[in-house]
Formats: sequence, C-alpha cells, structure tokens
Amino acid sequence: MTGGLSVLDLILHASVVVQLVMLMLLSMSVMSWAMIIQRNKALGAAVEETKQFEDKFWSGIDLSKLYNEVSAKVTVTGVEALFKAGFKEFARLHKTSRQAGAVMEGTQRAMRVGLSREVERLETHLPFLATVGSISPYIGLFGTVWGIMNSFIALGAVQQATLAMVAPGIAEALIATAIGLFAAIPAVIAYNKFSHKVEMLESAYANFVEEFANILHRQAMASGENN
Repeated sequence: MTGGLSVLDLILHASVVVQLVMLMLLSMSVMSWAMIIQRNKALGAAVEETKQFEDKFWSGIDLSKLYNEVSAKVTVTGVEALFKAGFKEFARLHKTSRQAGAVMEGTQRAMRVGLSREVERLETHLPFLATVGSISPYIGLFGTVWGIMNSFIALGAVQQATLAMVAPGIAEALIATAIGLFAAIPAVIAYNKFSHKVEMLESAYANFVEEFANILHRQAMASGENN
C-alpha cells in the first residue's frame, strides 16, 4: 500500500476486537481448507470404490464368493457395506423362514439402515463448510463496522479531521471483510461441489439397494417354489 502502510502493519495496529475477528476468520479458513482436502479425497475414493465394486458385482461373480471377499476386508464402506449388510441379513433370515416377503422385508430394512449410515458418513464436515460459508462474511462485516466506528469516534475528539487520520482505521477495518470473504468463498464452492457428489453417491447407493433387493427377491421366490 502507498503512504508507508502495508497490510501487515494495518493488521498489527488494528484494535483488539478487529484482530480477534481476523484471527477467528483465519482459523475458520484453515480448518475449512483442511476439511476440503479431506472430503475431496474421501468422496473421490467413494466414487472410485463404487464403480469398481459395481463392475465386479455385475460381472456375474457368485454372490457368496463376493460376500466372503468383502467380509475379509478390515474396513467396509460405501456400496460394499450395503451389499454386506443385505446379503448377511438375507442369508440369516433365509435359514429360518421360507416366506419371501418376510425375508425381503428384513433384508431391505438392513440395507436402508446401512444406506442412512453411509450417507451420514459421506456428509461428514459438510455442515461446518456450510456454516463457514454463511457466517464468515457477517463476522468480517462486524469487524469492519467496529473498526470504522472507532475511527469516527477518534475523529470526534479532534477539531480538524483529515483523510490521513481516518484512512488507516477504515483500511484495517475493511481487511476484516476481505478475510471474511476469503474464508467464505472456498467453503461455499466446496460445499456445493461436495453436496452434489454426495447426492450422486446416494442415488447410486439407492439404485444398487433396489437392484440387489430384486436379485435377492428372485432367489427367495425360487427357493420357496422349490420347497
């Protein structure tokens, strides 16, 4: 900046309230960027895992063999978790009941619970990003209003006011708004992007649940007819 002032100087000489606002916004920005990076990796991995599993599922592999492969994994998430929950419940109920309706009702219930858990896992940190995106500009605006208010209060104590006297105070106040926007804009963009990905994955999961339920229902009906 001209006149010997720099952004760092303005921040260091800002009032305590404005400095606290800036510190809060910077902390929120750092936290949101960490969550953005983590969610980007997690959702990208979820999309890739869904594609790979569905390719294997529809390749004609034996469902019992696929279940054993999935169960052997230490961590099972996403569409694999839905498959595991559904097949496990189907096998358990099929041993005790030959009524296809009762077996499928329990199987679909297990997969619906699994679907809810997986969607909840996918939405991790999204509420925080939404909060940062919505409140950061207002927090920055509060710092700006406070800084400008102090500048005009200081002007009231002198007989002759000049632009040089009020400019630094106004400039340091406006930095709070700039930092608020710096924190909010990436958070809003990331939230919208991730929300769209979660919706796509939720739709893919729900479609798989329906298709898998149809396959199991045909097996239950065929088993009932044979008996």
